[in-house]
Order: sequence, then structure tokens, then C-alpha cells
Amino acid sequence: MQAIVLVGGEGTRLRPLTFGTPKPMVPIMGVPFLARTMERLAEAGIRDVILPAGYMPQAIIDYFGDGSQLGMKITYVIEATPLGTAGAIKNVEEHITGPFVVLNGDVLTSLDLRAMMAFHKEKGGFGALHLIRVEDPSSFGCVVHDESGQISAFVEKPAPGTAPTNEINAGTYLLEPGVLDFIPAGRPVSIERETFPQIIAAGKGLFAYTTDDYWIDLGRPEQYLAAHRDIMDGSMPLALEPGISGAGVAALEGHAGVTQPVHADEDVVVDPSAKIGPNVVLGRGCRIGAGAVVKNSVLWDGVLVGDGAHIDESIVASGSHVGADATVGAGSVIGHDMTIAPGTVLDPGSRVGPTAASAR
Repeated sequence: MQAIVLVGGEGTRLRPLTFGTPKPMVPIMGVPFLARTMERLAEAGIRDVILPAGYMPQAIIDYFGDGSQLGMKITYVIEATPLGTAGAIKNVEEHITGPFVVLNGDVLTSLDLRAMMAFHKEKGGFGALHLIRVEDPSSFGCVVHDESGQISAFVEKPAPGTAPTNEINAGTYLLEPGVLDFIPAGRPVSIERETFPQIIAAGKGLFAYTTDDYWIDLGRPEQYLAAHRDIMDGSMPLALEPGISGAGVAALEGHAGVTQPVHADEDVVVDPSAKIGPNVVLGRGCRIGAGAVVKNSVLWDGVLVGDGAHIDESIVASGSHVGADATVGAGSVIGHDMTIAPGTVLDPGSRVGPTAASAR
């Protein structure tokens, strides 16, 4: 079994974070999200991975290399232009040797891939699609199927109250090589809007694998923060110690100003008068000054927080400096190597970073 992880997107909804870091390398609890995905694949016995990459691919290549240090084989195929989900799969056709798993590069899930493989083996057909149930499917692609699981229709983003089902496409597919015959080469193709409906029309079986696993799309800042909260409270299992976790726990243990859960990487320094937590991630080498308050936020590596600064429900990328007595309003995102001047008050939902033009 091979895996194709779709990592070509620019991560526009996460800007300015993705001006300095490709979306698959955005950290989850201090580790690149793609590395978390690789761990899941290895646990399922999948060691042959194809990465169709397009945006800042060198950062991914530099981190993972050929995959040998993970006990895996990684093949990179660089897209000159974005090709969509199916187009990216067709573009790596020469490297596909049999059945393969496709994973969207921005979905965090607890899905058991081995169980999905067993389901596909039992059902046969051209593929199995992972579905989950949501309260409001109007923002997603609904998938209609019969009692046996055979899929009959896809309904993209139905108007509120009109959805035929609350089961949505969760972005993990297990497919047979015959799917490739339904994808034209050399142009962008959506697997959800074009390829899957054609396969159904041709009478080739696609089956729904519906589970109650944890699932979240990491594509927006609020979802990125929510995923960290879910990991720290155990809703998304990630083998973390409860309460206070990480290689930098020594900087937090016995600290009167810590409200659990908090995760700290190595070389973190927290002033005894600072207040940290709940739901805070401190990346490697973060420095938190006297009287500072950081809660419900994710700070990447090397972030400096000045004396008396206040950060709430925000993301601060690596190398940034929040000056003394500055306030970072809820929902704010600060990009790489930014400086927030002392005493600055950032409105809720602020974005601080380079423009798209200057980032290039």
C-alpha cells in the first residue's frame, strides 16, 4: 500500500503564517503537521509515500529528505502549477504501483487506516471514502449512499436545511489504480466534483466508510487553535501527558501562574510572575517576561513576549517579538519575525505580516 499526501496548497487562509512556512509544515504541538501524518502512515504499515508538492517544496524536502530516517521511502513530484486533488494524483501516476491511500494535507484525524483498509478489502470496488457526520453540512460536500455503503451521489455545499445527509467527505480515500483512467492529464481536476461522479456514472463501486473519529480541517486560524485545545484535553489522541507536557516542562513545574493544560518545548524560559494557560503551546526557546499573560494561544519557536504583554486566543509565528505591555487581541495572527512595538494594542482578529507581494 502506498500513500499520496496532497501538500501542494498555498495555505492562503492561514496567512501570514504560510508566508514563511508551507502549510504541511505548520507545527502541531511543536512538530510539523506533515510529520504527524507520516507517523500515522507508519503506524498503519504504509512506508511508501508520494508527495505532490508545489508551494515552498524545499522546506518539506529539507526536513524529510528521502524518508530513510523515518524508515520510509518518500517520492517528491513538484507541480509547476496547481492541479487540484485529482490532477495532483494523475501527475504522480508513474510512481503508483497498486492500491493507494490519498490524504488531504490539512486534515487532522484519528481515523484508523488499518480498519479502513480492511473495509475496502471486504467491499471491493474502485475505492472507499472516509466520511464523518457533522451538525451542519452546508459548508461541506455531502455524500449519499445506501445501506451497504455504496455511494450514489455527491452534493457540494447544499443550502442550509436542504442537505440529503449529514455525512460529509472527510478527505481520506483508499483507491484502486483504475481510478487513474478517469482523470485527464495536464490540467486541474477536482476529484470530488469531477472524478468521483464519473466513476459512479460508469458503475464502478465507491463505498462510504463512515466513522465517529476526531476530524478537523486545519485550514483556518480558529480551527488550528481548536485542534490544539482538542489535543490538550484528549479529544484528539496524540499520546501527550495530561496537564503539563513537552520537553520544557521544567520551566513550568511548580509555577504558581500556570493554568493547565500547557505544552512547552525545550529551552523555554517563563518569568515567575507571568501567567500561562490554559490551552497554551510554547515553542522551543520561547521567552515570557515578567507579568506577561498568555492564554489560549500557540507560540511557535523563539517567540519573545515582553514584560506585561497580554496574548489571548492568538497564533504567533517563529522569531516574533511582542513588546512590553502590548496587547494581542483574540483571533490575531502574527507572522514570522514580526515586532509588535511596546504598548501596541492589536484589535481582535488582526493579521500582522508581510503582504503577499513582499512575501514573494
